[in-house]
Amino acid sequence: MAASSLTPMLTVKDAGAAIAFYRNAFGAVEESRLTAPTGQVVAELAIDGLPFFVVDENPAALNLSPSSLDGTTVRMNLIVDDPDAVAARAVGAGASEIFAVADQPYGLRQGRISDPDGHHWLIGKPLVG
Repeated sequence: MAASSLTPMLTVKDAGAAIAFYRNAFGAVEESRLTAPTGQVVAELAIDGLPFFVVDENPAALNLSPSSLDGTTVRMNLIVDDPDAVAARAVGAGASEIFAVADQPYGLRQGRISDPDGHHWLIGKPLVG
């Protein structure tokens, strides 16, 4: 099997609010947006050219947000040049800090935040030397 891409789809309660958060927190760019006749939104976003989707919750299709599930099983791992600044920006945009950015024993300077919908984001960079 030769895969050509793997793109996360984050289910949220309010796609419009989530898009605004990702724009403010991470500088995400909205690449496209589709609205179903039911009003549900599917939007493709990109952070520094790296794509991901945001989609409104749809219980009938078993697409539930972390807030409906009371937790999440997936963490997004965002590698950036300045994880301290990016994590602070995300918290300033409405994220909650789970653990502060710090040098970790597994070779990363990394922290963890929860976005307003409950998705967890690891924000870090490799430690050098």
